[in-house]
Amino acid sequence: MTRGKTQMKRIENATSRQVTFSKRRNGLLKKAFELSVLCDAEVALIIFSPRGKLYEFSSCSINKTIERYQKRAKDLGISTKIVEEDHMQHVKEDPSSMVKKLEFLEVSKRKLLGNGLESCSMDELQQLENQLERSLSKIRARKSQLFKEQIGKLKEKEKILIEENTRLREKCGMQPRRLSPEQEVYNVRSMEVETELFIGPPESRIV
Repeated sequence: MTRGKTQMKRIENATSRQVTFSKRRNGLLKKAFELSVLCDAEVALIIFSPRGKLYEFSSCSINKTIERYQKRAKDLGISTKIVEEDHMQHVKEDPSSMVKKLEFLEVSKRKLLGNGLESCSMDELQQLENQLERSLSKIRARKSQLFKEQIGKLKEKEKILIEENTRLREKCGMQPRRLSPEQEVYNVRSMEVETELFIGPPESRIV
């Protein structure tokens, strides 16, 4: 019988709540011990029961672990405060720079879409063309990869269907299905010749 999923809410029945607390407390203490031994981690665990009883585990000294935590939290708090202050200062000092960057990105986007090219020089147009060609080359490479993956999946599916068809014909006492001469030639060529999909300008070849 499948065990039902426990809802994450307070258990109303006092007896069930106490039993669950005891089981999960022991499991948590066990996991903390295993983590400290297996990973050589410094682990400290403090649990107060609903009645205020204290349960604790520490891989070394719990007081030292707490002191280490407090020092670490204080250092992180100072570091975070410094970073936030620097960021706010940068934002306050240079808002115009952010506006200029946004405007530049918007102009670049329009140019890549073929708009606002009237003011572009020959060098700028060449740079745009090179950038678009690099992007197009990546798109074509990804498209070629997807084509190859699809062809591979279709071939694998065809192989499975042929094997299943053969099993069914044998089960029914029928002779295996013979391939037509055209299909045999196609299969031979498929096994011997590996075609490579190439998209782009034709290359000159020396015969």
